[in-house]
Amino acid sequence: MNIDEIAKALKELGHSTRLRIYKRLVQAGLQGMAVGQLQEDLEIPGSTLSHHIAGLVSAGLVKQRREGRTLYCVAQFEKLDLVLSFLKDECCIDERSRA
Repeated sequence: MNIDEIAKALKELGHSTRLRIYKRLVQAGLQGMAVGQLQEDLEIPGSTLSHHIAGLVSAGLVKQRREGRTLYCVAQFEKLDLVLSFLKDECCIDERSRA
């Protein structure tokens, strides 16, 4: 992942509504969650939810799948792991080089 992709993911997660959405999708696990259920759980208007989901999808943090008439959102744990690893790998790098 390049730094621009990391920055975009962090930007999307830096908004409180998107962070709430992503947290709920993480809790839902690998099966994901129907958009309607997500809207009901978080009490977010449909148009607002769609806007925020689009940002998470564009950052690669969420994928969507359709089953019949139901649209599901699934957190992309691999992408989250890459973002967190990027931050963790850079932590205290100056101190490690002195040892």
